[in-house]
Amino acid sequence: MEGVQYRILADVTVVVHLLFVAYVVVGGYIAWRWRKTIVLHLAAVAWGFSAVLVGIECPLTHLENWARLRAGEQGLPSSGFIDHYLTGVIYPENAVGLVRLLVAVAVVVSWVGYGVIVTRRSANRVAA
Repeated sequence: MEGVQYRILADVTVVVHLLFVAYVVVGGYIAWRWRKTIVLHLAAVAWGFSAVLVGIECPLTHLENWARLRAGEQGLPSSGFIDHYLTGVIYPENAVGLVRLLVAVAVVVSWVGYGVIVTRRSANRVAA
């Protein structure tokens, strides 16, 4: 694989990683429409939150670093993907705590809404 191919792999990994982060935030709302996806969202949230709160290294970060190094580029800083691509870019560095809180609130609200929807659908089936 040539350097350009490794660079493409690294860039595709960034896109997949961004999609994963977005799914952690909004996946519960997607489950309102496609209920079976809640299991995938639970797993994504468990992984995402543990990576941020406990510091578990994400395999996507590892893959991006591996590809970038083989492309002759510098890997991500030790602070990781979110700090490199989002903190200070999408939101200010001094808002990390607020952003984490808003993400947690968005997830909890999506799960509460999911529970309401499932309960209503179940009640409607029983009534019918």
